[in-house]
Amino acid sequence: MKARWRKPRARAGVTTVVLLRLYITGRAPNSLQALANLDAICKEHFKEGLRLEVVDVLEHPRRAMADGVLVSPSLTRVHPAPGVNLVGNLSDRAKVLHALGLKRAR
Repeated sequence: MKARWRKPRARAGVTTVVLLRLYITGRAPNSLQALANLDAICKEHFKEGLRLEVVDVLEHPRRAMADGVLVSPSLTRVHPAPGVNLVGNLSDRAKVLHALGLKRAR
């Protein structure tokens, strides 16, 4: 009997969850700007399947050090692999989208 190859079917209702982690420093202006910029990007490009963690390095310095974060604000895409790290207030939207794999940079 001959084996037949089947294309794997997508399971209904299953979406890839994107895990983003934003490291901020309290209410510093760059941190607030990064949060606002990321919020706008998420509302436009992630209708569902997004998990966002915000880590304040003033409240959780050991967590930031354990994660290798030396500068804030800093955004990390944890999942899906490969991970991506961005530093700054995320104001260059095209570069952020490109780094997250959402659109090509111009």
